[in-house]
Amino acid sequence: MQIHWHRRDLRAVDNAGLAAAAAPAEDDGPVVPVFVFDEAVLAHAAPPRVAFMLDALDSLRAWYRERGSDLVVARGDPADVLPDLAERHGASVVTWGEDYSGLAKERDARVRLALDEVDVDRRVVTDSVLHEPGSITTNDGEPYSVFTYYGRKWQDRPKDDPYEPPTSSTLADVSGNPLPSLEALGFDEPAAQIPTADPAAARERLAAFCDGPIYEYEDLRDVPATENTSRLSPHLKFGTLGIREVYAATEAAKESAKDGATDEQVESIETFQSELAWREFYFQVLAANPETVSQNFKDYENPIDWRNDPEEFEAWKAGETGYPFVDAGMRQLRAEAFVHNRLRMVVASFLTKDLLVDWRRGYDWFRERLVDHDAASDVGGWQWAASTGTDAQPYFRVFNPTTQGERYDPDAEYITEYVPELRDVDSDLIHEWPDLSQTQRRNVAPEYPDPIVDHGERREEAIAAFEAARGDS
Repeated sequence: MQIHWHRRDLRAVDNAGLAAAAAPAEDDGPVVPVFVFDEAVLAHAAPPRVAFMLDALDSLRAWYRERGSDLVVARGDPADVLPDLAERHGASVVTWGEDYSGLAKERDARVRLALDEVDVDRRVVTDSVLHEPGSITTNDGEPYSVFTYYGRKWQDRPKDDPYEPPTSSTLADVSGNPLPSLEALGFDEPAAQIPTADPAAARERLAAFCDGPIYEYEDLRDVPATENTSRLSPHLKFGTLGIREVYAATEAAKESAKDGATDEQVESIETFQSELAWREFYFQVLAANPETVSQNFKDYENPIDWRNDPEEFEAWKAGETGYPFVDAGMRQLRAEAFVHNRLRMVVASFLTKDLLVDWRRGYDWFRERLVDHDAASDVGGWQWAASTGTDAQPYFRVFNPTTQGERYDPDAEYITEYVPELRDVDSDLIHEWPDLSQTQRRNVAPEYPDPIVDHGERREEAIAAFEAARGDS
């Protein structure tokens, strides 16, 4: 017998670790699929993600049961649970897909030692990324801190093909315990609407995206009202969709487009692929610098003088800042546990520059609310916006939230979807909201708040704060 330990790979198709365990050439016997509810991981979880995870586990369990097997679930420290399960099932090997956060690496080191003590081998594979952290480096062997150079090498490297799922004959005849409820795990029902985690639904979404929207991704990815993004991020977070399957689908779209396609369409596909590269860029940054979850990547001579006004922070969280584009993004987060990527940049810039609130507070709020929260990408994005990270936004470039709305939501379609107080207001007035008089604002939308800050004044204050942190005279 052997055990495959599911972690952030809640699927059977295109699963490198499961394929390695179930390979016909292996003589270690059939595979026992296992998932462990790790208390240390649950301590950093939140209702949207736990709900999505339970849905994914339910789909995974159904897949195994259809093939005469089952998903064995347990709760506790994997360093205690896995040796016990290996002894119970007579397993000689445990396989799993590598993970790269500091918490994951510490856990896996303890699991390795625990398995060694009971003479159980382990087989660890690359599964959640196309190119493992440390495989793409500078000429000096150092991790990249600038995406452009990393991205070029990433694009040029060959990619593995998707893995086939295991056959019924390679799976162990086992029975698993019922899955725990959200309440049993210590979580309330999420307030937001959570997408289905079924891998089949994820593949349908991928197919639909690659059948049309991907060809316009370059032009429309920043326009939130078009919904021209893939919405695959929660599936990549939990591995309900394999990264090799995603990349192969984009390459198939490129091949399909070659006959009669414009250069712009091919470039659009490559732009989406570059987003996959950005994801892996941030993985390698976090793997090399696990402390950046809570510390600035970029050193300043002096501490940044964050204002951290509690009332302004609460207004930002509630989507009540009086800046319509910002508020729409924050209300989408509340309603859907998801935020369009352009809005993630806008609301992060507003928090860290206009309000001068420490990026870690914004990161923590997103961690509590996002269904697709991934430490590597979210830390990278927040530190980029705060001008403290790798390849970060220069401190003197501060997003103008009004200009961003005019550029990417000119007809205010996105704004009015999430800010109902403005649905009967002309789009020009919506974009002019911060510049209207209080009397004008009360006449057109009395329920929507006045701007809590003056962007022009706060921009200058933010630049001054960062220059002081840099030690500029």
